[in-house]
Amino acid sequence: MFGLSYWLLPLIAAACWLGTLLGMLGTWIARGSPRYVSMEPGQTIAYISDIGATNLQPLFIAGSAVSVVVFDVCFVSERWLRHKGRLAHNTSITQKILSGFACAFAIIGAVGLILLTILDTVDHPRAHDICLGVFIIGYIISAIFACAEYQRLGIHFRQHRILRASFWIKLTFIFIEIALAIAFVALGRNASKRNTAAILEWVISLIYIIYQAHYSMDFFPAIHSKDHRFPSVEEMIENGGNGPSYSGGPTFSESASYASENPIRANGQTVEPSRNF
Repeated sequence: MFGLSYWLLPLIAAACWLGTLLGMLGTWIARGSPRYVSMEPGQTIAYISDIGATNLQPLFIAGSAVSVVVFDVCFVSERWLRHKGRLAHNTSITQKILSGFACAFAIIGAVGLILLTILDTVDHPRAHDICLGVFIIGYIISAIFACAEYQRLGIHFRQHRILRASFWIKLTFIFIEIALAIAFVALGRNASKRNTAAILEWVISLIYIIYQAHYSMDFFPAIHSKDHRFPSVEEMIENGGNGPSYSGGPTFSESASYASENPIRANGQTVEPSRNF
């Protein structure tokens, strides 16, 4: 894609967000950790938004926008690669719907982040908080749908451990981020706990970076499938009825031996299905 390997996209998104946060935090510390007008009395640790409402707002806007746009491209790219057989095919309409919802809520979360950087906490505090909620909730819901899709893919492609690993990482992210988000909101409403809430906000953002980066592993199978694509559900059925198990029949994992003995055609050449997944 544009001369880049797909697995680099999540790393680029994560690097942009990490660079933005480090640039903002480093500048705040270098300036002597000043207190901003948006900070509560007694608050000594700045929220990300407190720093983003200063003359660093252009960095905040640009870094956030590039990060979430590239990250959302990852969702669209994954859907496309599954459709083309570069990644394990979705074996049901339900999986495609889950993937679609994961993309949709990721876009909603991205819009929330971009808007909250524009509507700063000094001039638009109410709108800023709403956009923050949209950002966090959007990506958590997106992760839930992605997790459900991977759980179902893992059932049909049991031989591909990377699907199970990705599922567990997504599930862990969901539980951790929900717990931290609840704690963040609760502490943020207590003026005496604003420093703790600010620390939690930075932690939540760093965990989000890990979540972005882990999507790189989801694209690893595409490295080996440029000329070795997954057989589609229809191809598996046409080649002997070894499609996914809808009514007690053999699953894809059970038909792996069949696929290995029956090469498929890609780019006009006969090739063996890849096993590097």
